[in-house]
Amino acid sequence: MHDKSDAIIYVGKAIDLFNRVHSYFRVGYKKSPKIEKMVTQIKRFEYIITDSELEALVLENNLIKEHEPKYNTMLKDDKTYPYIMVTLGEKFPRVKSSRTMKKDKSRYFGPFTSNYAVKETLDLLNKAYKIRTCNKKLTGEPEGRPCLNYHIGQCMAPCTGKVSEEEYRENIDKVLDFLGGNYSSIVKDLEAKMNAASEALDFETAATYRDLINSVKAVTQKQKITDHDGDDKDVIAIARDKQDNEAVIQVFFVRDGKLIGREHFYMTHVSSSETDSDVLGDFVKQFYAGTPYIPKEIMLPTELEEAGLIEEWLTGRKESRVYIKVPKIGSKEKLVELARKNAALVLNQDRERLKREEGRTIGAVKEIQELLGLDKLNRMEAFDISNTSGFENVGSMVVFEKGKPKRSDYRKFKIKTVAGPDDYACMHEVLTRRLLRGKEESGEEINTGFSSLPDLILMDGGRGQVNICLKVLDELRMNIPVCGMVKDDFHRTRGIYFNNKELPIDTHSEGFKLVTRIQDEAHRFAIEFHRSLRSKDQTKSALDEIPGIGPARRKALMRTFASIEDVRNASEEELEAIPEMNPQAARSVYEFFHK
Repeated sequence: MHDKSDAIIYVGKAIDLFNRVHSYFRVGYKKSPKIEKMVTQIKRFEYIITDSELEALVLENNLIKEHEPKYNTMLKDDKTYPYIMVTLGEKFPRVKSSRTMKKDKSRYFGPFTSNYAVKETLDLLNKAYKIRTCNKKLTGEPEGRPCLNYHIGQCMAPCTGKVSEEEYRENIDKVLDFLGGNYSSIVKDLEAKMNAASEALDFETAATYRDLINSVKAVTQKQKITDHDGDDKDVIAIARDKQDNEAVIQVFFVRDGKLIGREHFYMTHVSSSETDSDVLGDFVKQFYAGTPYIPKEIMLPTELEEAGLIEEWLTGRKESRVYIKVPKIGSKEKLVELARKNAALVLNQDRERLKREEGRTIGAVKEIQELLGLDKLNRMEAFDISNTSGFENVGSMVVFEKGKPKRSDYRKFKIKTVAGPDDYACMHEVLTRRLLRGKEESGEEINTGFSSLPDLILMDGGRGQVNICLKVLDELRMNIPVCGMVKDDFHRTRGIYFNNKELPIDTHSEGFKLVTRIQDEAHRFAIEFHRSLRSKDQTKSALDEIPGIGPARRKALMRTFASIEDVRNASEEELEAIPEMNPQAARSVYEFFHK
């Protein structure tokens, strides 16, 4: 379905498309608020005929991921997970991280829910079994010298022939054994080596083996047994807040009978009229369309309407049978319930976080609005000036909307008309340029960051800065409230200056904290811009001032001559002899130093 701007607003499928579409417009047919709003925005329909229901499912899912229609329930956190890949197709295999699973001779283990877990495991395996980490294509023939990893005892240097293919493969087999869940063999092996080193009074080596044993135990303790059948499965549950149209999906990843991690996902555009089955169905289709690994079994808390069709699709993707199950009793049902509790915990924590965030932002804006007696307050702009004794005068403009910084609308001003340390004159120029530009662009469709005028202007300072702003507004015949952010003797925000008086404000209130954040941000932004210009000037060379001499010719001159003084003393012929120079450039350099 397309709206008047031809944007796709909804993608759906049906066996009987006429009845499906007709239901949206049928009088007396009960529709959700989301559907009612969507219907008012439909301008035209577009349909595609497929050969089967399964093909329609795949096409629907692909179109939703491609266009992200506003009225489709969407998976917000669309991410891929890292796997550990053992490149068995190589003569001397490597063990490394991968975010894709290809149909090659490699073996994959995972997914892992964090890059840190993958890195921790790879570090352990490389230290324990001395597996190579380079990207060289080894043929078995010795080549070159061994790298640093060999000398620090973390590689067997197969590239130089210091280890046979058979001996190297034995270590790879141990790696596969470890990744498959057999941790006891590596612990026994390391303990034997540690004891042998200790008996030989090689305590440094013994300590290294001791640390490796501790690393193995740390990794293995994170693997919790959840099932004795040893199958791969994903356990999925949902928690919802129908009042706020929010949904959180929790997924437990079980591999070889071990819970290796979990992750939660947010679903957006969820209507209160949609059932848990509807939301879970949308999640399963979008999630498994993007993940490289599909487990043998997917456990859910409720039956899916299209369970058979989704099973067929997933089986085709995995190229082996995939089952969607709803456990009713036993340990599997308890695992689904545990996932549901985790999803509810995430939802509650997120709700509390949003409430706190709303207090820091929207609540703080309301406090300022009430304090100043304003009818409307959404967009606030703050200005500051920065210079060093009048050198490199710059101005900054920071923007806050609904109590949050809108960094895309921040602007920097390089002062053009003021020489020397005159902050009032600099501020007059900055405000004039900003407000005049906004006045000229207001009402235009192009948003440059200047076209949206502020509901409140905040000046870094008291009466003097506020009066400068009021003067500019009067010159431009504009009416925008202005207040000053006053600081104390310790350069900390003290209060607000408005309508020729300093207003009392609770220094512990969210409104006061927001004013402080705005003032600090305006100051930071101005100082950073000033410092960047100052550092450029400090690193300038005399060669930068010569007309016709760009970066390439400057580098050529510095390569040829030891110093600027040598360039100054060079003749035109010497300058022209440099390959990057021509007669005109040589004359330009010579005349610059001898005019």
